[in-house]
Amino acid sequence: CDEQQQQEWLPLIRDWKMIGCYAQTELGHGSNVRALETTATFLPQSKGGLPGGSWIINSPTLTSTKFWPGTLGRTANHAMVIARLIDGKGNDKGIHNFLVPLRHMNTHKLLPGVKTGDIGPKIGYNNMDNGFASFQNVHIPRRNMAMRFATVDETGVYRKKSVSDATSKVAYITMMQVRAYIVDEAGKNLAMAATIVTRYSAVRRQGFNQDASNELQVLDYRQQQHRIFPLLAASYCFFFTGKKVLQRLTDIESRLVSGGDVTKSEVSDIHASTSSLKSFTTTVAADGIEDCRKACGGHGFLMCSGLPELFTTYLQNPTVEGDNQMLPQQVAKVLLKVIEAIKNGHDLSNYDNCDARLLIPSLQSILSGGASEKCPAQSSNDLLNLDVLLKAFGHRAARLLAELATQLQASVMSGNSISQGWNDALVQMKRMSHSYALLVLLTNVVQGIEDEKQQGGLGENEVQVMQDLTRLFALYWVEKDLGDFLEDAYMTATMASWVRSNVLLLLTTIRPNAVPLVDAFDFSDFRLKSALGRYDGDVYPAIMEAANRDPLNQQEPGPGYEPHLRRLIRDGAGIYYTASRL
Repeated sequence: CDEQQQQEWLPLIRDWKMIGCYAQTELGHGSNVRALETTATFLPQSKGGLPGGSWIINSPTLTSTKFWPGTLGRTANHAMVIARLIDGKGNDKGIHNFLVPLRHMNTHKLLPGVKTGDIGPKIGYNNMDNGFASFQNVHIPRRNMAMRFATVDETGVYRKKSVSDATSKVAYITMMQVRAYIVDEAGKNLAMAATIVTRYSAVRRQGFNQDASNELQVLDYRQQQHRIFPLLAASYCFFFTGKKVLQRLTDIESRLVSGGDVTKSEVSDIHASTSSLKSFTTTVAADGIEDCRKACGGHGFLMCSGLPELFTTYLQNPTVEGDNQMLPQQVAKVLLKVIEAIKNGHDLSNYDNCDARLLIPSLQSILSGGASEKCPAQSSNDLLNLDVLLKAFGHRAARLLAELATQLQASVMSGNSISQGWNDALVQMKRMSHSYALLVLLTNVVQGIEDEKQQGGLGENEVQVMQDLTRLFALYWVEKDLGDFLEDAYMTATMASWVRSNVLLLLTTIRPNAVPLVDAFDFSDFRLKSALGRYDGDVYPAIMEAANRDPLNQQEPGPGYEPHLRRLIRDGAGIYYTASRL
C-alpha cells in the first residue's frame, strides 16, 4: 500500500475496527499464484462505477472460491484479496492486491455480493476460523487496490512504478518474515515436545539394573536417547537460526525503508534461505513431535499427555506459506545463479553478506575440475570439530547443487524441453534444498553461540553444552544422510564408523544435562498442558486426575448402561439360529 492508503487504513486496524485476513489461496489453486482465478475488473465512473472508478470483484468459477484464509469465515470484516487485475482496456495485468470489505463494520453482516463461511472441522488448529469466500459483482473503490508499486488511474490506465531491483522484491519481505517466524516457531513447538518426553523419560522407569535392585529410568536407555536428544538439539538449532534470520530481515527492511543500499542478491538469497529452512524445519518438527509422542509409550496416546493436540495443531505448518515439497524449486532458482556467476567469472562480492557465500569455495573447486575435496578428519576426534563438520556440509550442499545444474543441462542437451528437464530434476532439488538448509542451520547455530558468548549471554560451561548439542545435531544428520557423504568419496567407510561412535559418545555426554536443557526453555505447565511433562515430575497423580475428569466418569452407572447394557446384562442377548452370512 502507498503512504496515503496506510494513513487511511492503519489507524482502523490498530483500533481493531478493521479486522483483516490475507485471501490468496483458492479452492482450486494454492502455491501456483499465477493461476488464481478471482478477478478485479476496472469500471470507470462514466460506465456506472463509483466516483473515481471502481473494481468489480468476481469469483467466476467454483474453484476460484477463496478457501483456507484464517479468520475469513466468521471473524474478518475485510480481506486483502489476491486477484487478477483487468484494466480499463480489458487487459489482464496479472496478480495484484485489493482490499475488499466483507462485512458491515457496525452490524458485522455480510455485504451485498459477498458470501463467506467456515470451512469446517480440521485435523487440528480448530480454534482458527479458516474460511471460504466468493464474490459476485462486489464493487470497491479504485483506490482499494494496493498502489505502492503499480497504479491505475481514473480512466483505467495501468502503470508500474519504476523501482530498483531490490525494492521490487520488497513485497516478498512480508512472506519471508512469515517463513522466518515459522522457522522460529518450529523450534518452540519441537522444544515443547522434547520437554514433555524428556521429563517423562526421566520419571518413567522400565526394567532393572544388573542386580535387579533398582528400576532404570527410561532416559538412560541409549535407544531412547537416540530418539530424543537429536530432536532436543534440533530445537536449539532452530532457535538460533530463527533469531538470526529475523535479524537479517529486520536489517534489510530498515535499509529499504530508509533508502539504504540493498542488493538484489541479498533479497534473493534470504528468499532462498527462508524457503529451504521453512521446508526443512517444519518437516523435522512435525515428524519430531510425533516421534516424541511415540517415545512416551502408551501414555503418549492420552490427550492429557499434551502431545496429540500439539501434533495435530502443528501439522498445518509443512503446508502453509509454501508446501514443503514445492519450496525447493525456489531455492534452486536462486542458487543456480551462483553457479552461473562462477562459470562466467562474475564478481562474487555481491554474495559477501549472503548465505550462498557458504557454497562458493566448494563450488569453485568442483567447477574447476581439479582434485576432489576430501574430508580432512584424521581421527574420530577430528569429526567432533565444528569447522570440519561445517566444511563437510558445505561440500555436500555444493556438490548436490552442481549435480542439479549438470542434470538440467544434460536434459536440455538430450532434446527435452526446459519444463520437462525441470520436472525431472525436482527430486534432486529437494535433496539439494535439504542439504542447504542443514548448512545454513549449522552455520547459524555456531555463529549464534559465539555471539552469545561474546555478549556475555553464555558462560564457558553453557557454551560447551551448546556446542555438544550442535555436534550431535550435525553428526546425527551426517549419519542419516551418510550416503551423500560417501557417494563421491568425500568421507570413507572408516569415517562413517567414527560418525556413529561419536553420536553414541555425545548421547552419553548430553545425558546429565538433558533435563536442565529442557527446563531452560522455561515452558510453564499451563502452556505445555501435559500430565507427562509437568515441571514437578508428579506424573501419575496428574494422569489419574485427568482420567477422573472424563465426562464418562461423572455418573454411575455410566451413560450407556440404561439404553444398551442393562437389557443385555439382565436379559441376555438371546440365542439365534439364523445362518451366518459370512
